[in-house]
Amino acid sequence: MFPWRPDAKPVEKLSTMRRFMPFISPRRNDSAFYLYHDIDVEASLEYLEKKNRERPPDRQLTLFHLLVRAISQAMQLRPGINRFVKAGRLWQRDGVWITFSAKRALEDGSPMITVKERFYPDRESLDEMVERYFARLNPQRAGKQTQSDKEVNFMLKLPNVAIQLLMKGAALLDYFGLLPRKMIDADPLYTSVFLANLGSINYPAGHHHLWEYGSCSIFGVMGLVELGENGRRKMRMAWTYDERIEDGLYSYYSLEGVRERFANPEQFELTTEELRQLPREGPPR
Repeated sequence: MFPWRPDAKPVEKLSTMRRFMPFISPRRNDSAFYLYHDIDVEASLEYLEKKNRERPPDRQLTLFHLLVRAISQAMQLRPGINRFVKAGRLWQRDGVWITFSAKRALEDGSPMITVKERFYPDRESLDEMVERYFARLNPQRAGKQTQSDKEVNFMLKLPNVAIQLLMKGAALLDYFGLLPRKMIDADPLYTSVFLANLGSINYPAGHHHLWEYGSCSIFGVMGLVELGENGRRKMRMAWTYDERIEDGLYSYYSLEGVRERFANPEQFELTTEELRQLPREGPPR
């Protein structure tokens, strides 16, 4: 295998154990770590209430938007969590990509849509991010097909054996780093993190598996907002995490950064460059 991919670079200077982990556990779901993560959202809900007074009714900010912002900031500030394992190597992804699923309409039987978007927290404001979010989501809710949708619909017209051969061929190309960048960018499972919002249907968070296909190393499920024992509102995140990409302490600090921004929601309005300049005591941001 050539140490090259169109979407990532090989990670250098790894410990012996981390270099060998892909051979001990070659599949993502053999390496999955499951974690619940409770986040105090009292300050963020108050922040949303104030922000939404100035926004149109059809473009209201939500906790899910803040979660997307927090995760994109974390991926930029803590690049070790923006990695994936492929063909026995650990790779550093060259951008922050987030995929999320949503119902076309909040009603029983409505189809699911999947949106993948690249984020630029180093130079993009929260408002700019949210406007791009709506610009991408609304057409799909109206029925517009993505490139990935068109490719899948074409493949589904083929016999099952042909589909299986095409998938094996794509996996082989991906193994050797020969899958075209255009196909990778269009595919929702080649992503930094996949997010789902069960809170939108008033459900608690639950763990989701990681796909062996693609390059997604982290799946996060957002649950409903509940009242905590201290009388403050909280939401629970359920994370499924490929432990091969980084160690537990690094990952813990990354999640604590997410929790900190929900406690101090004015930080959502900062770029990652501005976040780095903030005075800080304790663990790294």
